[in-house]
Amino acid sequence: MQTILNEAEEQRYAELQQMALDFARNGEVEPLAAMLEAGLPVNLSDAKGNSLLMLAAYHGHLEATKIILKHGAEVDRRNSHGQTPLGGAAFQGYEEVVHLLLQHRADINADNGAGMTPIMFAAMFGRTLVVEQLRGYGASLRCRNRFGISARFVVSASRLLTGFFGSLRRLSRHFEGATPVHPSKTDVADCKIPSD
Repeated sequence: MQTILNEAEEQRYAELQQMALDFARNGEVEPLAAMLEAGLPVNLSDAKGNSLLMLAAYHGHLEATKIILKHGAEVDRRNSHGQTPLGGAAFQGYEEVVHLLLQHRADINADNGAGMTPIMFAAMFGRTLVVEQLRGYGASLRCRNRFGISARFVVSASRLLTGFFGSLRRLSRHFEGATPVHPSKTDVADCKIPSD
């Protein structure tokens, strides 16, 4: 038996769906759980294909992510950009959410668009703890993105850059409070610009 809704009922249902998406995005567990218990589709998505799970995971809301998974959400459901909740959580660096998604058998090597895997996203954005976590779970370093760049290269480059910028931060802290060296007006005036 098919239920026919009038225009006002359809409008109210659309409002409720938007509320649920906002609850997931903002980590509002109690109202989200109540809506899911009342029968709201657990794989509800916004216009960009972001599911309740993607929104909760991407924004680091561990408890909301747990509730959504408890109600049977598709752990690898992709948005319109081909990204998975694990890819979003890895990109953002949310270790606990990454761990939870992996416990629910999220595809650790899923192509999240252009051949980018969760470990590549984590490495590109300096999420070193998530990189190590994903490696510990067995993420492949052999995967290549559409440019032919391997996860191993992205992880290695990230380590190198993280080390370099860490050294710069330590060096800048060393010189904090030191008197900056500025050329005097006479030094600048004495500069000769070579002519052809």
